[in-house]
Amino acid sequence: MFSLKSRVAVVSGASSGLGKQMALAFARQGADLAILARRIERLEEFKPELIKAGAKKVVAIKCDVTSTEDIDAAAAKVEKEFGKVDILLNCAGSSKDKGVLEMTDEEWDFTIATDETSVFKMTRAFANIMKKNKYGRIINIASMYGLVGNTEIHTVAYHASKGAVVNFTRAVAAELATEGITCNAICPGYFETELTKAVLDTPRFQEFAKTHVPMERYGKPGELDAAAVFLASEEASYVTGLIMPVDGGYTCI
Repeated sequence: MFSLKSRVAVVSGASSGLGKQMALAFARQGADLAILARRIERLEEFKPELIKAGAKKVVAIKCDVTSTEDIDAAAAKVEKEFGKVDILLNCAGSSKDKGVLEMTDEEWDFTIATDETSVFKMTRAFANIMKKNKYGRIINIASMYGLVGNTEIHTVAYHASKGAVVNFTRAVAAELATEGITCNAICPGYFETELTKAVLDTPRFQEFAKTHVPMERYGKPGELDAAAVFLASEEASYVTGLIMPVDGGYTCI
């Protein structure tokens, strides 16, 4: 079960963090990969690791997910190289962390463009390729912060953007259900990445995790892999519109 051999997976934000981890998970299941990010040099360095893990073919593409032109060019290149797209993992993102009273228009617009509008643009481009074969698995990386508020970090635009991704996922799932395309979202809890390490390493936040996360810890590398592989698989053919927290129980209390 859960083999991804002969499948073509597109992963945005694949140069670091959760995108890199889940691209490796797909490679271990035998998928071929198109990896997208702004830092092309990191993608090129990553390619041999993916081949070693089990991917037969890997294409690295420089892509700014806030740019329609970059995304459309990436989609055209993937279709030319592979002839199809089976899996899309929307993982690229960033955020300006401010509360509603202090956030500027520019900080709000940056976060919404990077974390919400990019998911729409990527899905539009690659789902049009999936539609040709009546098959597709779209997986959006939202956040547990798209499901609840929080009292520790003021990050109103991030909450708003990830909440939008959650309901965007439901809308796309309903729209594309008859096209053989599923759309689901994973809502990670606290995982250490380049963007979160500085915050998560502080004694204050470590204590916060112990008191607010039922498992009393952050997520470990690889603990999102099973969710991503399952949702990308043939076996998940009747699963669509699912919003799956992987958060150590944060959103269950």
